[in-house]
Amino acid sequence: MTTLTHLECSRCGTKFDPAVARNVCECGGPLLARYDLEMARTGWSRDWIKNAPATMWRYAPVLPVRKPPSIVSLGEGMTPLIHARRLGERLGCANLWIKDESLNPTGSVKARGLSCAVSMAVELGIAGVAIRSEGNGASALAAYTAAAGIEAHVVIPADAPRANYVECRAYGARVVRTLAGGLFDLSALKEPYRIEGAKTIGYEIAEQMSWTPPDAVVYPAGTGVGLIGIWKAFEELEQLAWTAGARPRMIAVRSETRRVPEAAGDALVLRILDESGGAALAVTDREIIAAALDLAAAEGILVAPEGAAAIAALPKLLASGLLKPEERIVVVNTGSGLKHLEMYATRFPRATDEQDKLGGLITPR
Repeated sequence: MTTLTHLECSRCGTKFDPAVARNVCECGGPLLARYDLEMARTGWSRDWIKNAPATMWRYAPVLPVRKPPSIVSLGEGMTPLIHARRLGERLGCANLWIKDESLNPTGSVKARGLSCAVSMAVELGIAGVAIRSEGNGASALAAYTAAAGIEAHVVIPADAPRANYVECRAYGARVVRTLAGGLFDLSALKEPYRIEGAKTIGYEIAEQMSWTPPDAVVYPAGTGVGLIGIWKAFEELEQLAWTAGARPRMIAVRSETRRVPEAAGDALVLRILDESGGAALAVTDREIIAAALDLAAAEGILVAPEGAAAIAALPKLLASGLLKPEERIVVVNTGSGLKHLEMYATRFPRATDEQDKLGGLITPR
């Protein structure tokens, strides 16, 4: 059972009743869910976790849903934490780990946040929701609203991967040009519960690393939801006295050319980077594609471009001293590269008809 007590504005500190559906504070600040962590600490334990469901809902006491029947789950969470040995050796950091979110339902990290947000929509009696998304958030919303049986409208850009558009249509969501009134907005940082789903990444990393936080987490910047959520998880874990050691440094990475248009969480992200002793940096599209293919060849993981951006940043972070070779580093891959084959295919020219006649494709030199 949840220990949720209230919602709190991340900007002005105003508190709100979580039984009332809210988007943001009157001041415009994103809302954060707060819990009675003392109650959680005394009535919940790491031993209990061992027998919990292998989804993100294993952390139910620090998730907001009060009534278990409200939970809309497709099996999200408990994604693998993979030791990237060969890539780590090549980069000179032997303790490099990939938290691979591509194995979530709908192929991205967005499944976590939308599972939680749609579950709360069900609990609060919200009949229709909407989202503005670059792609993965829209397809995740469409899947979870289909599972919940509630209406969904999505706005995605014309250049979003076609896979996301097809997913939205297949799941029955309405793809529209603008968000209509009368629907509850589940866009990033426009409501409090997507952060709660995202924070379970931090809980899982801690659990998978035997409750000792890594030295650094490198995360694709995006809307900020994931980075904010992971930091919130390590704050809560510290208060629960479940982790030993300092919280990780948080490092945000984004593409130089692909910018998220809304920056509602920028102030919160900057605060986290400062508190954690972290940093933010950008990489080029050329570096992103090269990093994705290097990782795929070295470890058998084909990541989304945003995940590849975090990989591409590693040489720069190591060269600058922001990361040290002996540190335990976790890079979060937020989505599947299979949704972006058209981007990666530019590096692999198609074989000619003449080559096909020779018995199949010939790898170009």
